[in-house]
Amino acid sequence: MIADRVIFVCIIILTAVYFYATAQIPSLEIGDPLGPKAFPRLLGIGMLFTAGLLFVEMWRAGKNGTQESAPREAEDWRHLKVIGAVVAWTAVYLLVFELLGYVLATTAYLIGLTAYFNRGKWLANVLTSVLFCIISYIMFVKVLGVNLAKGEPPFSLICTGLDAFYDMVARGVKAVAAAIGLF
Repeated sequence: MIADRVIFVCIIILTAVYFYATAQIPSLEIGDPLGPKAFPRLLGIGMLFTAGLLFVEMWRAGKNGTQESAPREAEDWRHLKVIGAVVAWTAVYLLVFELLGYVLATTAYLIGLTAYFNRGKWLANVLTSVLFCIISYIMFVKVLGVNLAKGEPPFSLICTGLDAFYDMVARGVKAVAAAIGLF
């Protein structure tokens, strides 16, 4: 119960800081009518909604008199070790991101996380990680026009290959669409 209260207070503080930082984003007079603040504000509203749900859950638990039993110390340490390992793995990911590029670094990162949290299902973990990274890379770079880290040579060849593959598929789709009269 105390942990819920601490998490609730942390979410509220983090949300306040986040909304303050969002307010510092400059507004553009031209272009998108929503402006660059719309998505960050939406995320902030989601954070407030999450805090509200946690508050309702705490209130109901207090009203019903249900208290969770205190976890054993061994389990507390195990959870802290898992959190520490995830933080360390994330730090490694951030350190190698520019060197390896988005696709390779994120694939390795996701495989590492899913190997722990979804043990014994290697094929599903690898396929999910690889397909997510390839699809998200193509969506961001080719569809949305967002530049992602390609990595240093020879790792950048992966992104170059994905770019070439996408261009080849796009040309094929355009040719088929033109042949059947869609364009």
